[in-house]
Amino acid sequence: MNVATDGAPPRRDSETFERRCIERALRDRERYRYVHPRLQYEDSGWRVRSPCCSRRIDAEGGEIDIARLQPVDVRRWRLYAREHALASWRLVQEGALGELLQRLRLDPLREFWP
Repeated sequence: MNVATDGAPPRRDSETFERRCIERALRDRERYRYVHPRLQYEDSGWRVRSPCCSRRIDAEGGEIDIARLQPVDVRRWRLYAREHALASWRLVQEGALGELLQRLRLDPLREFWP
């Protein structure tokens, strides 16, 4: 499975590493493995977009926001889920990038792929 990457090219070596970690987590996710999410670099963080599989958010199956990952500092990140009904982002967890990617990958509460 491929993960498309859009947006401005990373400016630091660490951004390239981060992108690869996120892409790997998206490839290994538990839910909707048959869709191809898109990773978009923006404002020093990453946005994950994916076709709407359940059709609950977009009846046409169009691309929707799934998650956003924003660095807080060198070791901490914030993971956000999209609240589609409110057209806003909800903070899900703050911590190490690996922890957040595990939550995104497993999506135990079905917060990301509705």
